[in-house]
Amino acid sequence: MRITCPHCGARGVEEFAYTQDAERTRPQDGGAEPTKEWEDYVYLRDNLKGPRKEYWYHGAGCHAWLVVERDVSTHEILSVTLP
Repeated sequence: MRITCPHCGARGVEEFAYTQDAERTRPQDGGAEPTKEWEDYVYLRDNLKGPRKEYWYHGAGCHAWLVVERDVSTHEILSVTLP
């Protein structure tokens, strides 16, 4: 799989690190005690098929954070943008 970095051009996926889903919203800080909302955010995730937006970090290149839209069923890269 190759990701086209807006700064460096097309690079092998081994230069990047997947970090997290870019479409999930973090809950508000609930204080010292974990809340049900935080527990669900950390532990419960739907295993969706099709296009998803993900945060990737170009650690072996320009050190940019990228939003990669990828079909998680086929691994096809649909778009790459800066956050």
